[in-house]
Amino acid sequence: MGEFTALAAAGAVSFEDGLRLVRERGRLMQAAGTKRPGAMAAVLGLDAPQIREICAQASQQTGGVLILANDNCPGQSVISGDSATLEVGMQLLSEAKAKRVVKLAISIAAHSPLMESASAEFRQVLAATQFLTPGVPVYGNVDASPIADVDAIRHELDLQLTNSVRWTESVQAMVAAGADTFIELGPKDVLVGLLKRIDRSTSGKAINSVESLQKFAAENQ
Repeated sequence: MGEFTALAAAGAVSFEDGLRLVRERGRLMQAAGTKRPGAMAAVLGLDAPQIREICAQASQQTGGVLILANDNCPGQSVISGDSATLEVGMQLLSEAKAKRVVKLAISIAAHSPLMESASAEFRQVLAATQFLTPGVPVYGNVDASPIADVDAIRHELDLQLTNSVRWTESVQAMVAAGADTFIELGPKDVLVGLLKRIDRSTSGKAINSVESLQKFAAENQ
């Protein structure tokens, strides 16, 4: 939901349309998972290039699908694909000395080619949604770069269903552009935790309650 929130905050889409897009994407992803079931697993202790290579090796062995779905931070990633190929990949990753490989309690292969049927239908939803050029830079996680215009917004949101979330590179790109302070809005503080593992020169703050929001507002008046 984060990308839709960011786009709404940047004036690129209405809040109402953002919520509708979140709902439609979730519905379509669930339907795609029913058509082509899959699974995901967390991988700790290996870098992204090595994981991509092992995913390709597993896919070649089975003829199935397995990709690096989320590059969360150095040493923490998520893989996604069909169940049989995921099992092969998990074994190969363990043999490659991953610190931990844990299958997640999820029945779809998010951010993988198994979501293609959802992507095809979601393009129609995106085409019918009004977008505007963002008033401030919004970084897309597929290309790890700013989304410049309406066509780029639709392209980014479409590709997110079937491609990797390049969170590490997205943060690095924002830092390279001059960002040094990050605010996480949400129920927890997961992204703030990842931030320090990506770039220790940055600072992050989680606003995850009414009290933390009030305190932040008072400190920044």
